[in-house]
Amino acid sequence: MSLVEILALVVSSMLIYSTPLIFTSLGGTFSERSGVVNVGLEGIMVMGAFSSVVFNLQMSDTFGAATPWIGLLIGGIVGTIFSVLHAVATINFRADHIISGTVVNLMAPALAVFLVKVFYGKGQTDNISQQFSYTDIPVLSKIPVIGEIFFMKTSPLAYVAIFVSVASWFIIFKTRFGLRLRSVGEHPQAADTLGINVYALKYSGVLISGLLGGIGGAAFAQSISVNFSATTIAGQGFMSMAAMIFGKWNPIGAMASSLFFGLAQSLAIVGGQLPVIKNVPAVYLQIAPYVLTILILVIFLGKATGPKANGRNYIKSK
Repeated sequence: MSLVEILALVVSSMLIYSTPLIFTSLGGTFSERSGVVNVGLEGIMVMGAFSSVVFNLQMSDTFGAATPWIGLLIGGIVGTIFSVLHAVATINFRADHIISGTVVNLMAPALAVFLVKVFYGKGQTDNISQQFSYTDIPVLSKIPVIGEIFFMKTSPLAYVAIFVSVASWFIIFKTRFGLRLRSVGEHPQAADTLGINVYALKYSGVLISGLLGGIGGAAFAQSISVNFSATTIAGQGFMSMAAMIFGKWNPIGAMASSLFFGLAQSLAIVGGQLPVIKNVPAVYLQIAPYVLTILILVIFLGKATGPKANGRNYIKSK
């Protein structure tokens, strides 16, 4: 296997595994920039994965190859609806953000597995017939070397996620909405005195996180697991939070961190085909992403500086 073939294999696999993390970490960035900690990203991903797989199984004959893309939207919509629970609890009822997110994480898998048993009479769904697959990117795949590494037999959805990352950076740092969102996360009282609707912007941040988290779950289910069960989303939401923190609440940083975590996950899959890594026991490669998540949270969480009002309940009268 040549060096170019090795790089092409690693990059294509990395992009596949990074895509769900990119979408979900971007969602967490929007939420926390508004001052609401969303620990419930894991549960939101679960609901996005569940709803997209159910839609895919039911409608694949109707929509054909477009089914996974529509499934992304379905997952995003369901994720948005589910995130309303977290928004109401933290913004209106001023619940502790961590506790509310934990409740979402406990509720979502139980609800999804219960519905799977109701719909299908077993603990998991059937495998979907329409899924995101490896394909060549037109024109770009013809570029010598670079095209073979980055744009041949790769995931077009990954490049959509990268585009969304750049767009999110522009929205947060270069638009009026982004400026107001960041001001609410830094000093909501000052933002309120300037006539900014603090509650509306906090809701916007949480709902966007639900949309992107649901899309992340749908992307994972329709490109990696290709079905849904209780273990489909196993720590992906927490890994996305680690990527968000490691990326310093910046969409570009979150994307880069997600690519790093995606690389760590992909090595457990393709490591057996790589000259050096194939001699490493598979179990070490499988646990590596989760060990890295813990290490990054331990090392960087105390040093990382997020929005000043992040996690604090805002009371308008104070």
